[in-house]
Amino acid sequence: MTPPSADKPTPDPHWLLRRADQLGVALLVLAGLGGSIGWWFAQGGWQGRLVEFERAAPCQARFQVDLNAASWPELAQLPGLGETLARRIVASREEDGAFLDHDDLLRVRGIGPRKLDAVRPFLLPMPSAENVAGR
Repeated sequence: MTPPSADKPTPDPHWLLRRADQLGVALLVLAGLGGSIGWWFAQGGWQGRLVEFERAAPCQARFQVDLNAASWPELAQLPGLGETLARRIVASREEDGAFLDHDDLLRVRGIGPRKLDAVRPFLLPMPSAENVAGR
């Protein structure tokens, strides 16, 4: 075995980063941690004012559907209607023609006045018969 010579460089003792790079990474991590803690304090986390999603009130999306153009999956999204009633509405539209008024939904078996009143806010307004050409 030959003794190590003085003219060969010794391997760097640091594993991945030099000492200055390690210090830079540590400062960045500390800055990120400090920023996160500062944001938490600024948002009122220390007072318990942060929103807890499990306790947040449910929101209902507002949308309106065109009775004469909607497919059954769109109609099934309406409150109180399911897949069966939605398919009946589409079948009634195909067999008996377009709905001229929201009250025409009463011709569909399973839809009564109360269900119609529950669904009415989600239906697009329909033009009156005298305002439509060809009727």
